[in-house]
Amino acid sequence: MTDVLDVLVIGGGQAGLVIGYHLAERGQRFLILDAGPEIGHAWRSRWDSLQLFTPAQFDNLPGMPFPAAKDTYPGKDDVADFLQAYAARFQLPVQLNTTVESLTRSDDGYVVTTGRDTWKARQVVVATGPFHTPSIPPIANDLSAEVTQIHSVEYRRPQDLAGEKVLVVGAANSGCQIALELSATHTVELAAGQRIPTIPQRPFGRDVWWWASGLGLDRVTVGSRLGNRLAGRDQVIGSGPRQLAKRHGIRIRPRVTAATGRTVTFADGTASEYDAVVWATGFTTEYAWIDVPGVQDERGRIPHNRGVTSSPGLYMLGLTWQHTRTSALLGWVGSDASYLADQIAAAGSDQSIQTLQSPPR
Repeated sequence: MTDVLDVLVIGGGQAGLVIGYHLAERGQRFLILDAGPEIGHAWRSRWDSLQLFTPAQFDNLPGMPFPAAKDTYPGKDDVADFLQAYAARFQLPVQLNTTVESLTRSDDGYVVTTGRDTWKARQVVVATGPFHTPSIPPIANDLSAEVTQIHSVEYRRPQDLAGEKVLVVGAANSGCQIALELSATHTVELAAGQRIPTIPQRPFGRDVWWWASGLGLDRVTVGSRLGNRLAGRDQVIGSGPRQLAKRHGIRIRPRVTAATGRTVTFADGTASEYDAVVWATGFTTEYAWIDVPGVQDERGRIPHNRGVTSSPGLYMLGLTWQHTRTSALLGWVGSDASYLADQIAAAGSDQSIQTLQSPPR
């Protein structure tokens, strides 16, 4: 493609759609590329019973409230439907089934190559989020083929796991929610590699996000003293390991250290046999397709300041603690998107001025 867009957005989840909304408001020519077959696919493909831990009144996107009653907790299909309706309402230009294979610099901006197209843009927003490649520890290879193993991203419903005894590895929000659901039909044990603070969903009769918003905790920035303390620690909202053990009979195990056959061994020296293991062990980010000199550090991460990278015109959006605790959450991503849209518009204006002032060749 020879035409040069103002902005190319990579990723059509909530972050990509919201930056699209703000770019449209600022008169930018842009396109959103997404690898999925439909808008909201990443949400729709999660486990059946998944619900947000933010109530509907905190799940709005700029220009459109979430269509659900206050203090209800939308399911994953409700979110997918909302994102589809959002893209349709604001006529956001999204090209689906498009996997980006490379992003490189060019004289007038960036070049994005997909399996079938090449796009040029003066500026690019990477809105692929923080969850790229499922992380499963090498120890999984030591388990017998008789043990069913899945990552949490593959988990759909309890009946998909054959056998009686299941080990869930990882006690963050996903691991705790999956363990709780499985406990109704299976004997479940939960391996917690580290202690993660647990916050009740509705302390003193109010949702935790009502308290966080009122106290300003949802606006604590990553560069503040409190933000520095919180950014490295996740929190479980709802039922944590202690509640799961006390109320639902789930045995809590320490960190997994070894596996052989059907047996898993833990840090305290105890061991047990299992029929299935769910690895709720998170994700790793994957930016190998970004071939821009100097933008990645030695660990493959892309350092940024509130989404602005060291490469002029290249931005990140939708990351955990991008600017605040809530940067990656549905109802708050609009704040970071608005900030970046302002940076993009200002940079585009500067480029236009430079072009007008440049002498003819």
